[in-house]
Amino acid sequence: MSYQALYRKFRPDSFEDVKGQDAIVTTLKNQIESDHIGHAYLFCGTRGTGKTTVAKVFAKAVNCENPGKNGPCGECGMCRLIASGTSMNVVEMDAASNNKVDDIRQVIEEVQYSPPQGKYKVYIIDEVHMLSASAFNALLKTLEEPPSYMIFILATTEVHKIPLTILSRCQRYDFKRIPVDTIAGRLRELLEREGIQAEDKALTYIAKLADGALRDGLSLLEQCISFYFGERLTYENVLKVLGAVDNEVYASFAGLLAENDIVGMMGVIDRIVIEGKDLSRFCDEFIWYLRNMLVAKSTDHPEQILDMPEENLKELEETGGKLEMDMLFRYIRVLSEVENQMKYASQKRVLFEVALIKLCKPEMERDLESVINRLHNLEDQLSQGVMVQNSEKDPAMPQPDRVSEVPEKKKMMESAVSQEVKVLAGNWGQVLNQLDSVSRTMLNHVTLTVNDQGSLVVAFAEETSYSYFAGNPEHTEMLTGAAAQVAGKLVDIQFKMTADQREYDALPELRGLFGDSDIEIETTK
Repeated sequence: MSYQALYRKFRPDSFEDVKGQDAIVTTLKNQIESDHIGHAYLFCGTRGTGKTTVAKVFAKAVNCENPGKNGPCGECGMCRLIASGTSMNVVEMDAASNNKVDDIRQVIEEVQYSPPQGKYKVYIIDEVHMLSASAFNALLKTLEEPPSYMIFILATTEVHKIPLTILSRCQRYDFKRIPVDTIAGRLRELLEREGIQAEDKALTYIAKLADGALRDGLSLLEQCISFYFGERLTYENVLKVLGAVDNEVYASFAGLLAENDIVGMMGVIDRIVIEGKDLSRFCDEFIWYLRNMLVAKSTDHPEQILDMPEENLKELEETGGKLEMDMLFRYIRVLSEVENQMKYASQKRVLFEVALIKLCKPEMERDLESVINRLHNLEDQLSQGVMVQNSEKDPAMPQPDRVSEVPEKKKMMESAVSQEVKVLAGNWGQVLNQLDSVSRTMLNHVTLTVNDQGSLVVAFAEETSYSYFAGNPEHTEMLTGAAAQVAGKLVDIQFKMTADQREYDALPELRGLFGDSDIEIETTK
């Protein structure tokens, strides 16, 4: 027999082997046991989470001559026929390549014939969201009133593309991403069957790279054991095969970034390129490292959120102590932007290195996060006894007199803004939660500021969103009422349409001062 990939070789034959989808499996088993089987099911979720696998096991179970607690027996004639793919009771259809109305009409014609043996005829339509609108319409009537022996199982990774008329006729099951420990346990179990030894740390790392998809984890595992055939799979071997970087490198890199050590970071990038690592993956995983650091700084119990060893968590908190929250926000923003650009760039290294230099030189930007970053650098220099002087060689460096104005302006604004406006700016999310989905969408991209009279000003950059509120008293009253619920009293709210993007970007943002961060702000005229 020809070689089979691991994910095909170890595809579950019973509900017991399905991992990470306990709620769905239990529901389907109870339906079979109680003989309350539906006529249409919709399995949705990300790739590699078991949608098609569960559909096949379910199809075998409803036709099995001797079903048990774990579904099909796997030994009767029907189970063997379905497993070999020769049964006419189970038909698989790929909607990605059979998405026309004529393909669905053929299905409708075949549905009229009852199964030659067994109880049910099961149609498994994979990637059903690829069907055309006319194909969905053709399927609709049959899906609504199929013959008693007919079961449809629709599988998709993009459930938002399914028409509501189809959704309302199906039992919907959402397949969750499989946890890291569950994937690692399954990999360990399969390696024991194969007689291959592997480090737990190596399997855990593969499980993390799988990103909730067990099939991806099996594919990555197969790649690693093929490269080191006959050897024990170690953590270092996994890093070499997959082009990944050890967590210690990210910790060291973050430390260099915190110290603005451009030379040190360039040295790390050079080693990564020489070793053949993928810079896009390095950037992506470093963003996740910074995200974990942000989480660790934002909560008293990060171990409840972050799935990592205790020593790694301590190292994360130690490195994070060198960085402020606003600096981490800026790092993640800049690196996320460059990561998107690297997908289509021919010179990925140049883009990445320029972004790193920008992070170390906050004076290259004029946004508030960069200003805070520059203040942090000044404080570090002063704490080390370095005198900050006005130098013509570095005109972009913020001067001491400009820096000293920031806390004074902040104090002036805190006293100028009313308490009610402060409450609204700091709890704007609660205001939005009381609105309908359309109103929330219209307020997705606005700036909250104040005018000379102390009124809260909602500034818009888009004419449609502005007109939705400014030109409709009903919508204005709805927003005012939601704001009153949060502030405890009626607050005067004004609407402003900015002339262009430059004016919109220049407006100070109240949420930064009284919300998540602490920034300088001025009133608008």
